[in-house]
Order: sequence, then C-alpha cells, then structure tokens
Amino acid sequence: MKIAFVGKGGSGKTTLSSLFIRHLAADRVPVVAVDADINQHLGAALGLDDEAAAALPAMGAQLPLIKEYLRGTNPRIASPETMIKTTPPGEGSRLLRVDEENPVYAACARTIPLDDGDAVRLMATGPFTESDLGVACYHSKVGAVELCLNHLVDGPGEYVVVDMTAGSDSFASGMFTRFDMTFLVAEPTRKGVSVYRQYKEYARDFGICLKVVGNKVQGPDDLDFLRDEVGDDLLVTVGHSDWVRAMEKGRPPRFGLLEESNRAALRTLRETADGAYEHRDWQRYTRQMVHFHLKNAESWGNARTGADLAAQVDPSFVLDERWASTPQPA
Repeated sequence: MKIAFVGKGGSGKTTLSSLFIRHLAADRVPVVAVDADINQHLGAALGLDDEAAAALPAMGAQLPLIKEYLRGTNPRIASPETMIKTTPPGEGSRLLRVDEENPVYAACARTIPLDDGDAVRLMATGPFTESDLGVACYHSKVGAVELCLNHLVDGPGEYVVVDMTAGSDSFASGMFTRFDMTFLVAEPTRKGVSVYRQYKEYARDFGICLKVVGNKVQGPDDLDFLRDEVGDDLLVTVGHSDWVRAMEKGRPPRFGLLEESNRAALRTLRETADGAYEHRDWQRYTRQMVHFHLKNAESWGNARTGADLAAQVDPSFVLDERWASTPQPA
C-alpha cells in the first residue's frame, strides 16, 4: 500500500514518517521509503550522517534510465523522450514491485541499516543542483517519483511510504491521488491546521483517504483544539518524545525503547493504512492516473514532446493486483 505523510513545514512530518518506516521495518515487512521533499531530510531521520545523506542518488538525475526501463515494450510510447511524469502504464510496460530487484532500484535506491538487523530501501528525489537554480522548478524533480508511483503495483503487507513536500504543493500534480492513505501531520495551532483545510478542500472530489496526526500535543487544551478544528479526521496524537529528541541530536537509542504511547500511535497508523488498502478501487485509481495525464498532455506535455500524449493511454489496461505476479516484458 502507498502512504503519504504531508503537513506544514516544521510540523514534524519527516520525523513521523521516519518513525512509521522504522516501525514497519521492525516488523520485517517489505517497505520502500521515498523522500519526495526537496529539502531531503528523511535520510538523516533514518540515521544517515550528513555525508551519507548527501551521497544518496537522485531520482531526478536518473530519469532517462527510469523512463527507458518503465517503457518496456509498450507500443503506445514511441520513445522514452515522449514520456512525462504522468505517463500511465499499458500493455508491455514494465512495472515496479515493492519487494524485488530491478534497474530502477539499483540506480536510485540504497538499503539503509537500522537497528536490530532491520533495514529499509530508501529513494530520494534529489536536491536542486547548481544548473537547476533559476531555471527549474521543484516539480521537475518530483516527476520521477510520480512516474514510478504510476508504474508501481503493490499488494497487502507491502508498503511504500513517501515523505511529501511541505504544504499543499503536491496538488500541482496528480501525485496526491497515488496513495491509499494520506497522513497529515498538524500541530495544535492555527497555522498547523491551515494545511489540513487546504488538503481537505482540494481532495474532496478525488476520494482521498485523509487522516490527521496531531503532533507536539502537550495537554488536554491542545487535544481539544485539534478536535474542534479537524473533527473526526483526527486519528491519533503524538506528544513529547525523549527518543525523538535523542534522534534529532544524532544519537538515537534502540527503536524498541521508543515510548509505548508513541509506539501505540504507530500501530494505529498501520492498522488504518491496512484498512484503507482493503478498499482500494483499482478502476478509479487507474482512471485518475489517466485523467491527470490527459490534463498535463493538453496543458504542456504535447507541446514539450512534440507528440500526441493522449495516444499513450491504453483504454483496456487497469493497474491492479494481477500484475504483481505477471512476468516483466523483455
């Protein structure tokens, strides 16, 4: 299942997503972590030092390889150069699975050791480079993430956890519809819940499963505030953590020593995500993918590539669990 963590900058979404990733890894389930935030803090939150975090391969830099691999033998895609971030899969496309080895993971992912022998596969969109400054936007980087999510087929008990860009920037593309569950991390402040209101409004017509994780909640007044502001969308709250404070200093204890109240919150997140996956509508999931591809094709994609990108849509193709065991095209 695909899970996004979103929220205002400074809300703690990267910290919460890293704790959730550690929680999954501790249970030895297949998990791919993706840092889709241009600020690139997820690696450090998972225990990498600054040098190792900076050395993570950038998905954006590997976009030609990603396109070439995912294109496969799809006859509707004339060349990798005609693929854009929203290009959907079709008959002949290569798909990504969570628990496999493939050229995309080989080029873009690194296995990050945690404690007690746990590990997680991490991919990162990549930071701005000097050549990007003044000429490229953030979305040119996260396009690689969106393209991979469009071609990723996942099953129950498999997890893709994406630390998204801060605020509501993800609505500039269709990527916000790629998730079974979106956890919005909110502090108990007016600014903290403002992003929630934006997400709630923008996602209203797309069937987005959205739940709020209250962070930095210090007492009953904070809890009452969040309940008043977000209502039934408030799933769970997280308070002060000595474990997190030590992690932020670069000296995390064993993950098993995380406070029980916070471990219980992580269990609730997983149970909620598992429940959302059980109700995934594969037909709608594919329709939304096509919808945003056609919008992007008409808006800029056709002019950019010099091709009719609407022709890339395979009307008989539905991305569903059947493809999890289907052999890849040569």
